[in-house]
Amino acid sequence: MGAAVDIAGAERVEIVQDFFAPVSFDLVDRLVASYRGARAEIEQVSETISGSSVLGYFLDGNASDMPYRPSPGSIFQLDGALRALNAAYWSKALALTDVYDLMPQARRDDWNDLVRSMKTPEFEEDTVRATLQDLLLSREQFLAERVDGIFKSLSRSHVTNHPQAFSKRMIIQYAVDSLGYIDSRRAGYINDLRCVIARFMGREMPPHYSSAQALRAALAETGKWMVLDGGALKVRVYKVGTAHLEIHPDMAWRLNAILANLYPAAIPEALCRKPVKTKRTKEWAEIRRPLSFEVIGLLAELKPAYHRERDHMDRVTRTPIENAVEMPFRDLSKSTMAEAESVLRRIGGVECGPRTYVFEYDPESIINEIVCSGCVPDEKACQFYPTPVALAERVIDLADIRDHHRCLEPSAGTGGLADLMPKEQTVCVEASHLHAKVLEAKGYQVTKADFLTLQGGQYHRVVMNPPFDGATWKHHLQHAASMVVPGGRLVAILPGTARGKDDLLPGFDCDWSEMLVDQFEGTGVQVVILTADKQES
Repeated sequence: MGAAVDIAGAERVEIVQDFFAPVSFDLVDRLVASYRGARAEIEQVSETISGSSVLGYFLDGNASDMPYRPSPGSIFQLDGALRALNAAYWSKALALTDVYDLMPQARRDDWNDLVRSMKTPEFEEDTVRATLQDLLLSREQFLAERVDGIFKSLSRSHVTNHPQAFSKRMIIQYAVDSLGYIDSRRAGYINDLRCVIARFMGREMPPHYSSAQALRAALAETGKWMVLDGGALKVRVYKVGTAHLEIHPDMAWRLNAILANLYPAAIPEALCRKPVKTKRTKEWAEIRRPLSFEVIGLLAELKPAYHRERDHMDRVTRTPIENAVEMPFRDLSKSTMAEAESVLRRIGGVECGPRTYVFEYDPESIINEIVCSGCVPDEKACQFYPTPVALAERVIDLADIRDHHRCLEPSAGTGGLADLMPKEQTVCVEASHLHAKVLEAKGYQVTKADFLTLQGGQYHRVVMNPPFDGATWKHHLQHAASMVVPGGRLVAILPGTARGKDDLLPGFDCDWSEMLVDQFEGTGVQVVILTADKQES
C-alpha cells in the first residue's frame, strides 16, 4: 500500500509505507519473561556477593593476569549490571523486526549511542510494546528522514555542493578517516539514500552495512566514478576522505518530490517533475536490475586464496594462489552460492578448489565494480554466450594463424576465442564496459565500442562468435568481412540456418562445417562454422 504526495504541477509519486515486517507480540512476551528471569538472577547474585568475605580469594586465584586487582564491590555493582542488561534486551527487542536496518542513519546513531552508554530506559513490557508500535507507525516519516539525511551530511566546506535538490553533484566529507577506513556513519547516510532508491526500483532494501562495502570497493578504485545499484547513482571516493555522489535523473525527481513534502517552499517545482531528455540525461545509461544484496555481500567478502599444507609437525603453511579468490566458509543458501558462482564464471573464473576460483588476470577491480553496480552483463540482453573451449579450439585451428597475421575478434565478450590467439597480434572489440575491463586485465588491446559502428582496420584473420538475435549475426558477419585483407580469412560461428548461404559474402570462397548441436549450455540452438577466404584482387 502507498500514499501519494501531490506536488503542484508535478507527477504523482508513490511513497511506499510498508517498511516494516510486523512484530509478533508473542515474541515480546517471551523476551520480557527472559529479561525478568535474567534480572532476578542478577539481583540474587549481587545480594549474595555483597555480603561475602571470601570473594577476594576467587579474584586472587582467577584474575592474576589482570593489570590490576579489581575490588569485589566494583565488579558486582547492581546498577551497572542492570544498565548492561537493559541495553542488551533493548537491542534484542529491535532485532524482533527489521526496525534497526530500516531506521534512518541519524536515528540509528542515536540508538547506538544509547546502547554504548547504557542509558536505555528500563526494559518494561508497556514501554517495549509502546516503543515498537511507535516505530512501526513512523514508516512514512522514516522515508522522508532518509531522503533528508543525505543533505544534512553534506560537506560545508565544498562550494560545489548544491543542497537545494537532487540535481547536482553532492560531496560528503570524512567518508574515509585518516587511517583509510570507511566511516560507518557517513556510509549510513548514503545507505539511507540507497534504501529509498531501492523502494522506487521495487528491490529489497540494502542492509545497513552494504554501503560501507560499496565505498570500500570504490576506494580501491580511487578517483574513479563507480556505478551503484544498476546505474541509479554514481559514487567517486578519494583518499582525502571525500565521497562524491551523482543521482540518475529518473531517480532525482522522485527524491525531490519527497523533499518538497518536507520543505514545500524550498524545492524548485521544475525539479519535482519527470525529466525530459536533455544532453545531461542522455549521458546516463538505462537503470538495470541488479543482483540481490545477499549475493553482492558475498562477492564483497571474497578474499585472496591460498594453498594450505601441513608439515610433519602439523603446522599449516599458506602459499598464495595467483589471481585466485576464496568465498567465506560460512553457511550460505544454495541459491546465493549458485548465483555468486555464476557471476565468477561469467567474468572468467575457473573453480580450482572448494569455494575457490582462479582467473587468468587479477580480478580485484572487476569484482569491485560488480560489488558497486550490482550488475554483470545480461546474457540475453547482450547476446553474450561464451564460446565453449572445444568449439573455440576447432575455430582457431581453422583460422590457421601465422606469426605475421594481424587478428581481430569482434564482440569478444571475455575472450573465449582470443584466449587461444596470439595476444600481441590480436585486437578485441567489445561494447560491454565490464567485459572490456576483463579483456584489458588479461592484457589484450581492446577497443570499447559497438562493433557495427567501428570503421577502418584491415586484418589477416577475423575470428568471431557474433550475437545470433534476428539478423544481427548477418550484419556482424558482413561488417567483419569488410575488414579482411585480400587473401585473408574469416572464421565464424553462425546459427545453423546460415549454412550454405554463400551469397552472404560476395568475393569470398566459403566452406561450411557439419551441423553442430548442444554446443552452448542452456540453449538448444544448432550452429555451424563458416570458413571464408577472401579472394585476391
